[in-house]
Amino acid sequence: MRTLYFLLPGTSSQFTCGGLFAELKTLALAQQICEAAVVTYQQREANTLFLDDLLQTEAAQQGIFVVSWGFHVPKLVKRLRQQAVVYHAHSAGYGFRLPSSVPILAVSRNTMGYWGQWCPSAPIFLVPNQISPEFSDRGLPRDIDVLVQVRKSSQYLLTQLVPALQQHCNVVLIDRFVDDLAGLFNRSKVYLYDTAEYWAQYSVTEGFGLPPMEAMACGCQVFSSVNGALADYLDPGFNCQAIGVYSTAYDTQRILAALQTQTPPSLSSDFLEPYQEVKIVPRLRHILTEINAFFDHTEQYKSDILPLSSKRINQLRLQKLWKKVMTKMSRDRS
Repeated sequence: MRTLYFLLPGTSSQFTCGGLFAELKTLALAQQICEAAVVTYQQREANTLFLDDLLQTEAAQQGIFVVSWGFHVPKLVKRLRQQAVVYHAHSAGYGFRLPSSVPILAVSRNTMGYWGQWCPSAPIFLVPNQISPEFSDRGLPRDIDVLVQVRKSSQYLLTQLVPALQQHCNVVLIDRFVDDLAGLFNRSKVYLYDTAEYWAQYSVTEGFGLPPMEAMACGCQVFSSVNGALADYLDPGFNCQAIGVYSTAYDTQRILAALQTQTPPSLSSDFLEPYQEVKIVPRLRHILTEINAFFDHTEQYKSDILPLSSKRINQLRLQKLWKKVMTKMSRDRS
């Protein structure tokens, strides 16, 4: 198989986010299948390949470049038009389209559906994000009633719901990076997650939503928004509860009731399996085999399928309108 080069702006603390960690986890999984390495393109880092340097070598022509960093993707794809490129799609809604020569690895069905509509001629595959083994119920005493991560949380959650809950229970807000998030989840009874407002501001979607799944895996009761890819696995009323529903009082009432019952999330025995290494690696191996075969094909054949561009869509609409006009004229004559 071709070597995979995972492109990241950098890996230092200034780039720390869920997307970075998810990408590095995928890199580690890919390294079980083929040669794979991180390549930075904004910040030079010790013992790490840098894109400008790599493109000057023969290895660049023999590898596959994996791009993933949202708003950077169009420029990177344009810059790498002479190389084999794969888009690892974490989110949807960015507004750009990709040529059919760029396979898409979607981390969720929600994201896969979006790119299946926008780039239907590109090879598209589903590669779920990984839930690390440390996210499991350790059976520890739960001294935190309600856990909230400030980043990405809605104003409603932070300014209305949290103050209301603080009058009745122990609410812990996390506004910094935590080394042992699994440990915090294991100490918490309820986890609140509300990101619809956050993603709407950027006009993109929740690409996967790892925290609620990780919290559920640790035995937390989860109250969450169900925007974007969260709808892939959250089932309000069964394995979670929806948040931001109707009124602060209604949310508060349901959360306090959950604290009283302390019922762990209702998860089927195979709920987490698709997101575990043992399932992802064989799937990724199969997908990478297909992608390598696809790039073998593109070296010999050119694409002859029209892209679903804005211009093409307008043409199709005009053709449909013209057909209706001609049909009506034909009926009027008869």
